[in-house]
Amino acid sequence: MTLSTETKRHYRTIGHGLNPIVTIAGNGLSDGVVAELERALNDHELIKVKLAINDREERKELVVALCDITGAHLVQEIGKVALIYRPAARPDPKKTNIR
Repeated sequence: MTLSTETKRHYRTIGHGLNPIVTIAGNGLSDGVVAELERALNDHELIKVKLAINDREERKELVVALCDITGAHLVQEIGKVALIYRPAARPDPKKTNIR
């Protein structure tokens, strides 16, 4: 599944008001970070991830890796923040960020 341009635009609008839920630092994608990403994506579907890494190429590789591992789609990447989306099997209307 790929996201249409219109869908990405809508998700970027929603993502503008979100705060980062997960922060990834020097240890990269540890088991704990991956578990927290999975939980956050299952609960919220659309999340911001902060990448506390200075090297630009390393950040880009990390974003690609986290999308591959979690099965999420990259909606937007600005600086050290990535906005990712993965549809939940059974979204909880009280927790999801998708409106």
